[in-house]
Amino acid sequence: MIYLDYNASVPIRPCAKEAVVATLDMVGNPSSPHHAGRKLRSLIDHSRQAILEEIGAKRLVFTNGGTEANALALAGRGEGPVLVSSIEHDSVLKGTPPHPHLIPVTGEGVVDLVKLREMLSFFATPGLLSLMLVNNETGVIQPVQEAAQIAAAKGWKIHTDASQALGQISFSFEGLGVDMMTLSSHKCGGPVGIGALVLKEDTQPHPLIRGGGQEYGMRAGTLAAPLILGFAAAFKEALAEQFQASKRLRGLQQTIEDSLTDAIIYGKNSSRAPNVVCLGMPGVSAELQLMSFDLKGIAVSAGSACSSGKMKTSHVLAAMDISPEQAKCAIRVSMGWKTNENQVDIFIQAWKNIYDTLQSTAEIF
Repeated sequence: MIYLDYNASVPIRPCAKEAVVATLDMVGNPSSPHHAGRKLRSLIDHSRQAILEEIGAKRLVFTNGGTEANALALAGRGEGPVLVSSIEHDSVLKGTPPHPHLIPVTGEGVVDLVKLREMLSFFATPGLLSLMLVNNETGVIQPVQEAAQIAAAKGWKIHTDASQALGQISFSFEGLGVDMMTLSSHKCGGPVGIGALVLKEDTQPHPLIRGGGQEYGMRAGTLAAPLILGFAAAFKEALAEQFQASKRLRGLQQTIEDSLTDAIIYGKNSSRAPNVVCLGMPGVSAELQLMSFDLKGIAVSAGSACSSGKMKTSHVLAAMDISPEQAKCAIRVSMGWKTNENQVDIFIQAWKNIYDTLQSTAEIF
């Protein structure tokens, strides 16, 4: 199989797998005071510190993934209004109040900072702004630093979901000027089931899971040492390889876009992560494309994996004012550390064959 769905989940890196397996044989609870517990706690503390040093922060809370980290940031915020961009992941859009205030984006998929300023002026009291760093469907990089400066000047707290940025673009917690940041292990080649919410030292969300008081009292539950160590190993390797990997992936991204002249590339004129291409096949539904690629042994997706099986129109493309007819023909190709030129060449030829075969006969609906 040719796997081109890295934005859904990245294949686990060998270093992460080794870290997980090596820890599975260790016995004990990291909260226990005896030697076995203290040893696990020491390994977790070392992993925590390694991630914090790489990201340029001083505190984080381990969660079971990006969705829970987003929920802790949003639902644990307390009172006050919440502003989110209209292209956020569903875990943010559905983790807000029933009718969140949505910030519009441009036709190229970038949040509209002029509209953000206008919306902030409507509120008498400050609240929380949540803006993702890299969009999971288009790969468009959002102006988080600029948005954070605008919101912070009015006393707002800022959260960013940086899950899709890990190992793709350079950034730091302090440099972005945010109060909270979501990270997800399996988006950088670590194990599934572990993530983190990075926090400023003066930020204390209300806990969603109460119990033993772990994680500064913000997330109760026995810490999963094997997953945490695997996360830290993948995180460190992804960032160490980022410069060369991004350069290589940018070349593959360019090859796809230059080769598929009949495709519509969404967000093409914006700054994007190097590993993603959101492309439309005119006249051929995404559902039919996915089935055709799958029969050829190629795994791609139609938007977020969390919405797979629904085949609904992408809310991201809708927010970019893409017509429903066009949006229903869009798929996402995302690459990563195992993707090579030969796989991309095979995908390109398959895309052309599918387009030539189905263009005149495919039903969009």
